[in-house]
Amino acid sequence: MRIAYLHGGSIPSVYANGIHVMRMCDAFTEAGHDVTLYALPGSYPAGDPHSYYGTRHRFPVRTVPAADGGAAGYRDRAAEVSELLLRGPAPDLIYGRDVHSLGQAPALAPLVYETHLLRDEPDLRRAEQELLERPDLVRIVVITHALADDFRRAHAARDTAPLLVAPDCADPPTTLTSPAPAPRLPGRPGAPRVGYVGHLYEGRGIDLILDLAGRLPAVDFHLVGGTPEDRARWERPCRLTNVHFHGHVPPGAVPAYFPLFDVVLAPYRRKVYTAGALAETGRWASPLKLFEYLAHGRAVIASDLPVLREVLQDGVNCLLRPPDEPAAWEQALTTLLADPALRASLGDRGRRQVLDRYTWRHRADQVLAGLDLQPAADRAGRPRRPNPGRSAMPST
Repeated sequence: MRIAYLHGGSIPSVYANGIHVMRMCDAFTEAGHDVTLYALPGSYPAGDPHSYYGTRHRFPVRTVPAADGGAAGYRDRAAEVSELLLRGPAPDLIYGRDVHSLGQAPALAPLVYETHLLRDEPDLRRAEQELLERPDLVRIVVITHALADDFRRAHAARDTAPLLVAPDCADPPTTLTSPAPAPRLPGRPGAPRVGYVGHLYEGRGIDLILDLAGRLPAVDFHLVGGTPEDRARWERPCRLTNVHFHGHVPPGAVPAYFPLFDVVLAPYRRKVYTAGALAETGRWASPLKLFEYLAHGRAVIASDLPVLREVLQDGVNCLLRPPDEPAAWEQALTTLLADPALRASLGDRGRRQVLDRYTWRHRADQVLAGLDLQPAADRAGRPRRPNPGRSAMPST
């Protein structure tokens, strides 16, 4: 099947949405589909996006710039993407997270819309409403049941396409074709290593990690990720010698860090913000790095938040602690560092959970399952099919 994936962000970039999109396109390709990704051009970092993201398969990445960052620029870009779709081989499915390009896409194939938040910016809300009214929109994919519930409430007056809940995922390390070499970490020989991987935005719990580092001076803490600006904001005032900021690491090189950590942290606050605090997504979050922690069999301490309990279970695949109780995190971390058997047990259960339910390949198959898709050649000259079963499919 030929899939056109429409992405409204940059490729490559330092942002998590680029990782998610590239992993999904990689998984679609692994499943035997012919994928073309349409994205904004990336300004950083330069180079081959497949090498940067560490994809296992190559697929075309067509970059389409926007004249400016305003609504008019994105609408013009959506029109250009539509022209490219019309000029190229007809897709069998148009999939993506770009509300402008999906909403303006030509009626060549069924549409699947994926969203990770509720839109609150007026122009994006209007574009999303127009997209939801298209009869060829056959499925809406969200990442958590919390988001599915809020999405239904927000659009209760509209007969939308069926919703499918598909959490984020990870690739098990055994599937990596060319793993990056293990980095050499700074710190003290023999000191326990506690890791955090991800951005350093507001709501990611970096202040909690620094609090723990002050409480546990015999432990080395490693923070992998963050833009130069965000890294400087936390690192400059930090006087703790057991804290090491590593900055941004290419996604393809990140897996090499996980085996080096005894325990990993996911200290999300109750409100979690995206880059530049443009959106607050804590209620709906399905953090990519959390699934990567589990996939690599690490012992995880995570914030006890309702949305994370959709995947995590305290004492089974992690330890959950309230995000605003540093003493509880100190107790959990001390317990794990003193108990290798408990670390191994939690890590093994988390890894099995990912292998059973949360691989990117599993997700790619899941978001396409049950769709009545016909090859473009079979649709030639035929009237558009009605949207099948708009109210029939439940969330999973």
